Amino acid sequence: MTLTLTSRAPERAPRQALDPAPSPSRSGWLVQVLSEMPETNDRTHVYLGVHVRGPVTVVRERARTPLEPNDLVFCDPARRHLLRFGEDCRMIFFRVPRCYLGVTEPELDRVLGVPVRGGEGIGALASDFLTALAAKAEFRRSAIGDRRARTAVRLLSVLVVELLEADATEEADDAPGSADELLSRIHAHIEENLRDPDLSPESIARAHHISVRYLQKLFQNDGSTVSQWVRQRRLESCRLELGRSHRRITMAAVAHRWGFSSPSHFSRTFRGAYGMSPSEWQALATSAFAPTSAGAQDERGRRGASAAS
Repeated sequence: MTLTLTSRAPERAPRQALDPAPSPSRSGWLVQVLSEMPETNDRTHVYLGVHVRGPVTVVRERARTPLEPNDLVFCDPARRHLLRFGEDCRMIFFRVPRCYLGVTEPELDRVLGVPVRGGEGIGALASDFLTALAAKAEFRRSAIGDRRARTAVRLLSVLVVELLEADATEEADDAPGSADELLSRIHAHIEENLRDPDLSPESIARAHHISVRYLQKLFQNDGSTVSQWVRQRRLESCRLELGRSHRRITMAAVAHRWGFSSPSHFSRTFRGAYGMSPSEWQALATSAFAPTSAGAQDERGRRGASAAS
C-alpha cells in the first residue's frame, strides 16, 4: 500500500526534479515526494489536496468555491478542471489508493470536488495532521512514517464517510415529498424495470437523483436492502410465470426474461428462496392445477347439458 505526497508548483514555474525513490520499509509502506499531481488518469488512486496559499477555486456543478488556507478537496487527474489555480498558489496533494478508503467507486466519485473546510470538525483534524506529515521529511523513510501514513489513510476514510453522510442528509431534506412517497416511486420504477439486467442500486439512485447511500437508507428503514428487494420481486415474477404456464418453458428463458445473469444463478437463488428448484416448482404447480381425466369428463358433461338447455 502506498501513500504518495505531491506538491504542486504554479503553472509557470519549472518542474522540480523528482526525489530518488526510497526503499520500502519493513511494513511495506512507502511515502514518495513528486513535483506535482500527474497529468494522466489514475483510476487506482484518489488525490486529496490541502490548500497552502494563493487563489484556488473549486468548480463543481456550476458552483465556484474559493479555498482558504488549510481547506481540503478530493480530486483526481481525470478531473483537473475541478480546480482553478491562480498565480503563486500552492497545494499539497496526497495520493491514496482508492481501495483503502472503504467506499464504493460511485460513492467516492460523489466526494470529488467537494470543498472541506480545514478550520472545523474532522476537516481541521485531517488538515493539521496531513500538513504536519508533509512537513516532516524524515518520517517518509522511517517506521514512524509508515505508522503515520496508516493513520492518515484511516483519517481520510472517516472524512469520506462523513462527507457522504452529510450529502445523504441534504438529499433527505431536499427530496420532494416524504420518504414514503419517494420509496413508493422507487418501488414502481423497479417493477417497471425488473426485466432489465442492468437494473442496480446505482441505476435506481441515478434515475431518482439521489445517492446510493440515501437509497440504501430508505430500504434499510423499510427492513430490507435494494438488492434484496429487486431479487425478491424477480423471483416472484418467475414463480408466477412458471406456475401459470400450460407449456414447458426452459429455465434459461425465464431467467433471461427476468434479468438474472445466468440460469445456474437463477436456479440457486430460486431454491434458496422457495426450497425447491424452478423445474420442481413448475411441475408441482402445473400438476396441481391441471384437471384430472374424470374431472375433465364431468366438466364436458356439464357444458353439454348447459348447451342443450
